[in-house]
Amino acid sequence: MTARWSGSWATAPDPADTDPVDVDVLIPTVGRPAELATTLAGLAAQTDVDLRVVVSDQSPDGSATTAPAVAAMLRVLSAQGRPVTVLAHPERRGLAEHRQFLLDQAEASAVLFLDDDVWLEPGTIARMLDALRTLGCGFVGSAVTGLSYLDDRRPQETAVFERWDGPVVPEVVRRGTPEFDRWSLHNAANPTHLAAGLDLRPGEWVPYRVAWVGACTLYDRRALEDVGGFRFWDVLPPEHAGEDVVAQWRVMERFGGVGILPSGAVHLEAPTTVTDRRVDAPDVVFGPGTVVSS
Repeated sequence: MTARWSGSWATAPDPADTDPVDVDVLIPTVGRPAELATTLAGLAAQTDVDLRVVVSDQSPDGSATTAPAVAAMLRVLSAQGRPVTVLAHPERRGLAEHRQFLLDQAEASAVLFLDDDVWLEPGTIARMLDALRTLGCGFVGSAVTGLSYLDDRRPQETAVFERWDGPVVPEVVRRGTPEFDRWSLHNAANPTHLAAGLDLRPGEWVPYRVAWVGACTLYDRRALEDVGGFRFWDVLPPEHAGEDVVAQWRVMERFGGVGILPSGAVHLEAPTTVTDRRVDAPDVVFGPGTVVSS
């Protein structure tokens, strides 16, 4: 079932509609109600895909999900027929633990880890899901773009762009490998500039090779769980970064992973809530000197 339009919001849902949703959207949040409301508004505009939304709030008083704009967007999603789950998870054990907590709630075959400061263009999740199913890989990422950099073209950073032609196969990415140099593709507005050069029609997408994709990544849930998900959280101190890099490198090594263009994911460019990045998860999990989070 696709999202119900506003003309049917006040009618009872069809009790015969018991099909599982296509995507569980998993959103960790803490203390950013304005950004979270914008993120949820982007999800409400994804009218061409069945999804469930799970929000886990680590704000001390749960204020992020009770703010009026956030509550309104949650009501819109519910009225559309999208299942919505809001959870309080106040104990701060780190980013990886919070992601694992969300993964433990997942039921759909595909899970989208979406940061709470990302707006999605209508049709973005449908493109990502189409790519995941078509390519049969472990994850598909839509790299977030900063539109304040739209006039800042960086050909020296996008020179490493490489379309993925043929079947997606496993890759190993580590610092010092040529694959690692792809990290620069996702700086500033680079994804938007790359997409502009591909002459794509609405709905089309192109897979490309990545080092990792932050903030908006759709996983085959079984693939992510097969490599342990984020259960490595217990070897990390609470203050860390780079947990998504660890999970994606593990998935890439067994199942492959790609980015797609156009991205459709816009970074809100709000101040980060991850201010202490002295411990980078890949350094701990894979060994010192592996990666520095961007």
